[in-house]
Amino acid sequence: MRKKKSRLLGSCDFFLYLSTMKRFVTILLMLLTMMPMMAQWLHEGDTIAIISPSSATDTATVNGGIRTLERWGFHTVVSRCALRDYRGFAGTIEERRNDLIWALQNPSVKAVMCSRGGDGAVHLLCELSPDFFRKYPKLLIGFSDITALLSAEACVGNVGIHGSMCHAIATYEGNDTISQALRRMLLGQLHEYHVEAHPLNQKGKASGILVGGNMSVLHGLAGSAYDPLTLPEIILFVEDTGESMTKVDRMLHNIEVRGLMSHVKGVIIGQFTNYKRIPNTFEDMNHMFHEYLQRYNIPVCYDFPVGHRHMRNFPLPVGSRVEMEVTGEGTTLRF
Repeated sequence: MRKKKSRLLGSCDFFLYLSTMKRFVTILLMLLTMMPMMAQWLHEGDTIAIISPSSATDTATVNGGIRTLERWGFHTVVSRCALRDYRGFAGTIEERRNDLIWALQNPSVKAVMCSRGGDGAVHLLCELSPDFFRKYPKLLIGFSDITALLSAEACVGNVGIHGSMCHAIATYEGNDTISQALRRMLLGQLHEYHVEAHPLNQKGKASGILVGGNMSVLHGLAGSAYDPLTLPEIILFVEDTGESMTKVDRMLHNIEVRGLMSHVKGVIIGQFTNYKRIPNTFEDMNHMFHEYLQRYNIPVCYDFPVGHRHMRNFPLPVGSRVEMEVTGEGTTLRF
């Protein structure tokens, strides 16, 4: 029998091989860093930490959240400074930042619920690097001002929940539709939403990383390492309260002038409440958005139930890859 000759790599072949492998590994690492992490959904008996990264809260609010979470079968722990009040914030910047670090680093804590929003969450980001959030991925729950922390998580590939906090889940003892949706999402049991059609909707289908939340907080992150609109393919959802149509118009154009609308594959317009209208112009906030978004060939859903009204604030998995489909019958959002 003829012996097969082994082929030895010459020096040129060897360096070509190394160069090819290096390019392959580099591309693989880039793809992995762009992919969202698989969310670590909870099980009954897991521990949820309650922290106050924004405005000061009170004992009744935190205790109400504790009762509901424990009624759902979770254990709870409260951070050291959750009930502090320092000039309207729940402690100094250092105290609030240390509470967040403690909750994310604590191996017994499986998720972190913020007691309330308000103002001040962005303070915590000033001395925390994206690598910190990447190193300690946990489900973070909250909305409004907590949009800043959810955006930080999304930018490094982690998944959080834009959803109700302590006061809201305690109001109906956790038995209302919105609170029960949050409970199911925490357990990984909620996989899609169906929303009825709106006359301004733009039909279409798209997929991407779900990012967004409070529009004014998102606007404040522009140009930072925690700006989720810089991610390459996103489904953007926005909501706000107390912001005039003029200010929201300015925020919308900030996205356009920065050239980031090319990143947006679909838009979800949530609840805009308590806002000042522009006389003799648009009928409402939805019509103002429609004036600009109709120029883009992307699906748009209006009046989605997310925002500052508890019974219109269904939880959303920020940082998760989603599919959005808008038809004449309504909108479907699959997680």
